[in-house]
Order: sequence, then C-alpha cells, then structure tokens
Amino acid sequence: MNKRMLGKDGFSVGEVGLGCWQFGGDFGAMEEATARRILETSVELGVDFFDTADVYGGGRSEQYIGEFLKSCDQPVRVATKYGRDGSVYPDNYTEETLMRSIEASCRRLGVDTIDLLQLHCIPLEFLRDGAVFDWLRKARDAGLIRHFGASVETVEEGLVCMEQEDLCSLQVIFNIFRQKIAEELLPVAGEKGVGVIVRLPLASGLLAGKYTKETTFEAGDHRTYNRDGQCFNVGETFAGLPFEKGVELADEVRSILPSEASMAQQSLRWILDHEAVSVIIPGASSPAQARSNAEVSALPPLKDEVHQSLRSFYREKVFKHIRGPY
Repeated sequence: MNKRMLGKDGFSVGEVGLGCWQFGGDFGAMEEATARRILETSVELGVDFFDTADVYGGGRSEQYIGEFLKSCDQPVRVATKYGRDGSVYPDNYTEETLMRSIEASCRRLGVDTIDLLQLHCIPLEFLRDGAVFDWLRKARDAGLIRHFGASVETVEEGLVCMEQEDLCSLQVIFNIFRQKIAEELLPVAGEKGVGVIVRLPLASGLLAGKYTKETTFEAGDHRTYNRDGQCFNVGETFAGLPFEKGVELADEVRSILPSEASMAQQSLRWILDHEAVSVIIPGASSPAQARSNAEVSALPPLKDEVHQSLRSFYREKVFKHIRGPY
C-alpha cells in the first residue's frame, strides 16, 4: 500500500482507506461478523485508515470498529465525525454538545483519544462564525482528539474551512461524475497543506458499472430513500445524478477507461492520480470488495489522454445533470 500525508502537520496514511458508513445499515443491513471480515481483510492488505461517524447506525459503525480494534495488532487511524446527530443538527452546535459527542465516540471506539475528528457537513453559517473550530482546539489541547478537519458539501464550505490555519483535512465528494473540486478546491488544499479525504469515490456504486435501470435497493438503503434528496443532500447519493441517467453515463465511462482492471478500480485510480488527494475511502460490502479496493494502490496512473477524455466527458455530458449544493 502506497502512503501519503494527511495534512502538513497530520500523519502518514495508506492512500486507500475504508469508508464505514455501510456498517451503520444505510446500504442495507450488515451483521457485525461481516463487518469484521471486511475490516480484517482491509488491514491485511495495508489499509490503515477507517472513516466513520457518530450517526452511522446510531453509533453502530463506531461500535463495530471498536470491537475490531480490541484484537487488531496493526496500527490503524480512525476518523469520526460530529454534527449531524438529531440532537445538534441543524442549529444546536455548542461546546457542550461537541464534548459530549467526543466522549461517546471514544467510548464506542474504545479509545482515549480520537485520531481525527471531522465536522460533519454542518451549516455554512457555523463554519463562518468559527467558534466551533475554537472548541475543537480545546478538545485537541485537552488530549481528546489529535487532529481536526471538516467534511463538506460545497467548494464554498471547503474554502471557508481552509481559512483555519491548523485544519488538518477536508473530506469531499470527488469522482469522475463530480469533478468541480479538481479546479476549484484541490489546488488550494495543496497550497495550504490541507489533507483531502475523498468520499463517494464510486458515486454510490454507479462507477462500478454493475447497475441497470432496473436495479433496486432495500427500503432502508439511502440509494432508495434519498435518491432525490428526501433526507439529506442529494449529492451524497449517486453523486447527485438521477439514477437512470447515472446508469447511462456509467456505460459511457466504461468505454473511456482502460480495461486492464475493473471499471471500479480504474475509477478509483482516476482519483488517486490527483496529487492533492491524501486518501480515498471507498466502502465495501464484502471482503472481496475490500480486496479489490486495496489493490488500486498498485495500479499504474491513467494516461493523460484518458484524463483529458474524462474531463471533456464531465463538462459536456455530466455537469448539467448534477443536483444539490456543489
């Protein structure tokens, strides 16, 4: 597993991490035994960064990771989040609720200190106000967290967060279907030495190229209940594309990507070819999928002409269909 730095003052991390949203059940129910096998396989292949949140399954994702860490003999960094729990979102952001959230996450994860705590897509007004960053600094100085960052929905939110000089990282949606940040955010992050964590690298699975327009998902899967942004930002589901249009566009992506590896792997490789990216956090529903994701680190970069074709494809055929704040 190749390593990159997460932030200029952060830490070294394998460039392929593991997103753990699925452990909470928002992609359909998952048993702890399955989650454990995914975690074990990931670590065996050099993955050393897990990303979760206090709201994934009401803490279930953190609990699964915490149980795994009790017997894990390899160093693993865990990033979690604060800010979308119903007790604080959308306007109850206080130092007290932050500290309470940190303590609960530490308890579920079985740790005394959280490696990276991220603001979880909190409203822009609170990012602009800045008080929440001072509370994070207090938590860091008290030894409750080692580093802090922010998970954001838009370029504007990311730029506001990067005004904080000691921000370790930004977590963003970035994939072949959602390329805006390549020109508007990644260069700034590179200049400032802010690490970039990429979520939804496969656009909720569209860029694996296995869906048809007839594909259905469980009722409890966000790919069903948030397909049009009914519960949270539509960009978090299929990168903001209408599902049927996303399936059509994925077929075109397949024709552009080289065939030496799977479509999913080449789509992940496309992201890693951007130097400012620190780590991608694809999810995995099985150990086999975790293995496929980890193998991307060993793939060669895509050729310049492939990048150019995908950039033109995005501008001409994809951008106009993207919905939600961006």
